Amino acid sequence: MRALIAYLSFSGNTEEVAELIANTVEQYGIRPDMHEIGLDAPVEVSRYDYIFLGTFTWDQGATPDEFKDFVLEVGYKPNNVAVFGTGDTQFGGDALFCRAVDKLAYFYNSRWSGLKIEQSPRGSQETDVRKWTEGVLEDAVVFA
Repeated sequence: MRALIAYLSFSGNTEEVAELIANTVEQYGIRPDMHEIGLDAPVEVSRYDYIFLGTFTWDQGATPDEFKDFVLEVGYKPNNVAVFGTGDTQFGGDALFCRAVDKLAYFYNSRWSGLKIEQSPRGSQETDVRKWTEGVLEDAVVFA
């Protein structure tokens, strides 16, 4: 079993969440492959049993252009996508907090609610990441 963890991170917050997801995936005996969107070579997503996509939210709730390019590069909508992201409520409040996560989860018609982390995953948010990832992995087995 393999999991793709593709993420876009400028400040490092989304990358930290991706690493926590990778650690949890490994604990389940699944091989995680990290892919930094915009920097790494294109990836063939059809080779993965699980696909975790992560981004930050940009400019008034927008999905960053680099992530949109990644979506176009993939070229289709896999049905095994779980979306996570980081944001900051001080920029736009709750209405815009991690809005890109909502947009991508809707776009991919994801079975799972998107994971939203305020800034960097510290303290109880680390537990939130682990529990969310476990939920995706355990739920995915039911759908297999």
